[in-house]
Amino acid sequence: MNMCMIEDHEGHVLIQNKVNDSYTGITFPGGHVEKEEIFKDAMIREVKEETGLTIKNPYLCGLYHWYKHSIHNIILVYKASEYEGTLHSSDEGEVYWIDEEDFLKQPLATGMEYVWDIVHKQHQECIMSNMGEHKRGDLF
Repeated sequence: MNMCMIEDHEGHVLIQNKVNDSYTGITFPGGHVEKEEIFKDAMIREVKEETGLTIKNPYLCGLYHWYKHSIHNIILVYKASEYEGTLHSSDEGEVYWIDEEDFLKQPLATGMEYVWDIVHKQHQECIMSNMGEHKRGDLF
């Protein structure tokens, strides 16, 4: 899977209020990689499908991963600041710009505070683990 933080040059980030699956809350656009698809191309395709924007030169920041039912799930976390197109929402959820400083104040989807750290604090990896009813992320 993949996810991309898109920023403009005015201190805003594009967020998505994910509503239609088990992963709900404020997140960044992204999704699954198709069979035989290059990761970067998958990121560009997913952003276009979910936002209407075509990103250019997405930068790979790091990995966010976890185990569920003995399956190792991995999200490649990207960042982009070059884009074109007209913003629109999709069935995945509403997309809109917010001030970057307000991101962590939003009702975030699980683990998004760690994704934020991957992009902003130069951690390259986060592994999520279950701690009873809570989840914990270890950043590397």
